[in-house]
Amino acid sequence: MSVVLVTGASRGIGRAMVARFAREGCTVIACARGEAGLAALRVDVAGIETHACDMRDAASLDALAKAVLARHGAVDLLVNNAGAYRPGQISNEDDDALLDMLQANLFGAYRLSKRLLPAMIERRRGMVLNVCSTASIAAYPNGGAYSIAKHALYGFSRNLREEMKPHGVRVVALLPGATLTDSWAGVPLPDARLMPADDVAEAAWMAWVMSARTVIEDIVMRPQLGDISDKDFA
Repeated sequence: MSVVLVTGASRGIGRAMVARFAREGCTVIACARGEAGLAALRVDVAGIETHACDMRDAASLDALAKAVLARHGAVDLLVNNAGAYRPGQISNEDDDALLDMLQANLFGAYRLSKRLLPAMIERRRGMVLNVCSTASIAAYPNGGAYSIAKHALYGFSRNLREEMKPHGVRVVALLPGATLTDSWAGVPLPDARLMPADDVAEAAWMAWVMSARTVIEDIVMRPQLGDISDKDFA
């Protein structure tokens, strides 16, 4: 039975991934900052293991990795999904914006991967799936520090993939566009204009079930009508 760890698991894409992999009989470890969200997740998805962990806090993250390795020995699939969105412009956002976005979207994924990779390397199998964004490969006028951090996460994914090739560990970058999650709450757009989170989870499952001889390196997903732009609000 595959052991799957999903960060940012209590809402949106992470929650959909937890449900998708649990449905297939995987041992799913769901991580999120808030215990309340995890408690609600346990009600909706039976049989999962949950851990409250702030991915911005090194001590909390290290404790998570230690506990997971002690109980399971290794993780087969690590989904680095935790992140945060903060719109802004480089020319006028505050000086702390970049560090804040890097801590939320890159540093936790980097550190947790480092803690869990040695066991994968030893077994010569496993996968790291990083949930990036179309903002990782495209520039947006209001992307600011968020887009920079997501570009960095994509760069991390590409470099890690090359490093892991000789060890049998696959690295996937999943780059979804506008998805119907809390990040878009309050935006005056019909739900049909955004992708369902379940579709993103299905793409992750598709990448996972490929044979060990195959890696889907990058998965780029967008709403059928394309990226959200000013014309959607005209």
